[in-house]
Amino acid sequence: MSDLFSSGAATPDQGQAPQKGPRPLADRLRPQKLADVIGQRQVLGEGAPLEVMLSSGSLTSLIFWGPPGVGKTTIARLLAHETELQFVQISAIFTGMPDLRKVFEAAKIRRQNGQGTLLFVDEIHRFNKAQQDGFLPHMEDGTILLVGATTENPSFELNSAVMSRAQVLVLERLDLADLERMAQRAEQELQTELPLDGPAREALLEMADGDGRALLNLVEQVAAWKTDHKLTPPELSKRLQRRAAQYDKSGDAHYNLISALHKSVRGSDPDAALYWFARMLEGGEDPRYLARRILRMAVEDIGLADPQAQSVCLQSWETYERLGSPEGELALAQALTYLALAPKSNGVYVGYKAARRAAKETGSKPPPKHILNAPTSLMKDQGYGDGYAYDHDAEDGFSGQNYFPDGMERPKLYAPVERGFERELIKRQDYFDNLRAKRKT
Repeated sequence: MSDLFSSGAATPDQGQAPQKGPRPLADRLRPQKLADVIGQRQVLGEGAPLEVMLSSGSLTSLIFWGPPGVGKTTIARLLAHETELQFVQISAIFTGMPDLRKVFEAAKIRRQNGQGTLLFVDEIHRFNKAQQDGFLPHMEDGTILLVGATTENPSFELNSAVMSRAQVLVLERLDLADLERMAQRAEQELQTELPLDGPAREALLEMADGDGRALLNLVEQVAAWKTDHKLTPPELSKRLQRRAAQYDKSGDAHYNLISALHKSVRGSDPDAALYWFARMLEGGEDPRYLARRILRMAVEDIGLADPQAQSVCLQSWETYERLGSPEGELALAQALTYLALAPKSNGVYVGYKAARRAAKETGSKPPPKHILNAPTSLMKDQGYGDGYAYDHDAEDGFSGQNYFPDGMERPKLYAPVERGFERELIKRQDYFDNLRAKRKT
């Protein structure tokens, strides 16, 4: 079979030639049974989905969704071992339709000989719709048991047909306790203690950013250093570059972080807002995208509770365009802080959505004739403009006429809140409502 595919039989290492050269630490520490996997108790622990499936002997097709370095490939390989299925691994990045046909044909032959196949597809979201559809008949007739791995939200990236035939399991980034256990296991394998003091060791775990594979690579580097004392955090950071944070400007992390930023502003927490703003900038996000989203927050969540908020955001955006990065980003941070501390109202936002619904429900009802212009004699004869009361002629500047279509019950769309400038708008609204009621009588 092509080098695109790696296959193992019922045991994790079966079918692979012994490696004579040095093996990376991450490969040497690869777990040999599911009980050795660090972390992911939400899918592997007692009563968790995989434990239930294995104990009942009913393993189904799966999609593992999670960040890099959390054990997706390892768990898939060990599932094949536990269920005595042939493990076949492909990557969607390097595999085309001809390669897939070879994989399916080999699986059919294997099935005829009484051997099942667990097909592990890394980066499965990179397959297009036609390629994903190609898995369906082989999943349905039992030729393969599919285990896909993706770092992107499968709800958006995978066909509904594939999703309906597989269970999605979420794998989480490893916490510091998991990473510490992994570092201790590495020290046992290397038969050496890392030359780090307590704070430096914790800094090393932080550098891995929840990625077990990244941690083992860092541990392997640090363990090889020759030093006569335990290094401190500054000495560690001088020798090692911090791993770049996981961030994809068009992927799941992008939407998660902008959601966190927006909700922090809505929740009036400037510290959290600045934190998520910085996280997105550190990940390489375009400040112009953030400027646009900050302006949207002013419109959606502050509204008329502070009419000045929009101006602050527009001015900060203009300042960024004139200064550029990095100085201009400070102007965006100022606008963000202003919004977080501003009074909040979605009264206009809610009213606007209610108006859109009302517009759809009432269809093509025309305006009442008394508020229509009548530039021609024919239109005057039809009653256009007849009975219109010019508001400026009223003693209080308010006629109280109806401006909704005839026969339509007057809706209440805009409901200002008792916060910020909208307190004044409530008074104005009540004033006009009372006048309108008097005009009716």
